Amino acid sequence: MSSAPDARSAFIDGIGFWASRMPGWESAAGILRGEVPPPTEPARRPAPSLLPPTERRRAPDTVAISLEVAARACESAAVDASRIASVFASTHGDLAISDYMCQTLAETPALTSPTRFHNSVHNAAAGYWTIATGCYAPYTAISAFNDTFGEGLLEALTQVATDGAPVLYVAYDIEARGPMATIVPSRGLLAAALVLSPQRTAASQARLAWRVRPGQPAEITPARPASLALVDGNCMAPCLPLFEALADGHGLVEVSLAPQLLLSLDLMPAGS
Repeated sequence: MSSAPDARSAFIDGIGFWASRMPGWESAAGILRGEVPPPTEPARRPAPSLLPPTERRRAPDTVAISLEVAARACESAAVDASRIASVFASTHGDLAISDYMCQTLAETPALTSPTRFHNSVHNAAAGYWTIATGCYAPYTAISAFNDTFGEGLLEALTQVATDGAPVLYVAYDIEARGPMATIVPSRGLLAAALVLSPQRTAASQARLAWRVRPGQPAEITPARPASLALVDGNCMAPCLPLFEALADGHGLVEVSLAPQLLLSLDLMPAGS
């Protein structure tokens, strides 16, 4: 598989993935390849061990799933979570808390929960990550509506290329609630993470040649129907084609960045 002459390269050193019907990358890889059936019952929300027990119980869904995949990606890459820069991407942040905030402010504003207000900001998950790991490296929080996964990945790849250092990329979305669900529908829980490195390491699992190019929506790589069915309409479903390619070990994936702009990803073995 040849790469375009203007493509840049990065290596994928660590992978994290969690969905209710694909809880963890080890099981998800086999499910995405169609080798094993998904569990018949959805898994319980993960409880990230990075947080103290009290915080673990109170953490919103966005924090629980994003910290889970971030920790697993850093673990598989054998990188120090307290020293790696990160990019966190979510289409809408915590829609459940946003719905609560809107309803409470409209009906009983004096009863607004300070904790929920604290967790309503779009960078809450990234903030929890830096606190839990003691990380002082910079982080970026991104939202780009339907193009969030691609834009977040482009930001992470650009940082790898310009800074010459590994970057943790975390993408996640949760279920929408209340009236907002009719405007920005999203169902279930889905989170994915990658540790991207500028050079091949002992932990490298794949090489990614990437470039930005003009393109039409019809050229975007679709996810397999079986995979889409397992994430139940989650807003972060655009991540699936790349993780299907990771499960296969290779693949050319076109991801949307804008109505006429694509992120072209050529995935191949790390030694290629």
